[in-house]
Amino acid sequence: MGQTLIKNYVHIVFGTKNQQDFINDEIEDDLFAYLGGICNSLDCIPIKVGGYRNHVHILCSLSKKIALVKLLEIVKANSSKWIKTKGEAFQDFYWQNGYGSFSVNPSQLQRVVDYIANQKQHHEKKSFQDEYRIILKKYDIVYDEKYVWD
Repeated sequence: MGQTLIKNYVHIVFGTKNQQDFINDEIEDDLFAYLGGICNSLDCIPIKVGGYRNHVHILCSLSKKIALVKLLEIVKANSSKWIKTKGEAFQDFYWQNGYGSFSVNPSQLQRVVDYIANQKQHHEKKSFQDEYRIILKKYDIVYDEKYVWD
């Protein structure tokens, strides 16, 4: 086959260091747009970016030109620098070290878009930690709780 054809959809989840509630109503729209812009600049077309007070969700197509780990390195580093320019309240902002990335079947894209869009309502009933544990269980990922939260 002479042509490389790829379509990988990924649902990426990561939080703020120590689950601090840095993502407030004043900054969330700009932050989500900024995260999507970084993805877009790397040919990882954002489909939906959202989250809530202490974490974000990015649904995007992963470009054939970049490894997932490099995408996250760039997204987290650049957005962390950007958010620190938004005022004194953000000077101690950091993302957690790790992240979760989960493949998404094209037939399930709208379901994930809706899930990300409804984060505020979702987190009235469930913490980020509980949400993340459910996702890890759904994908049958073995993990050690003491290394998930930093």
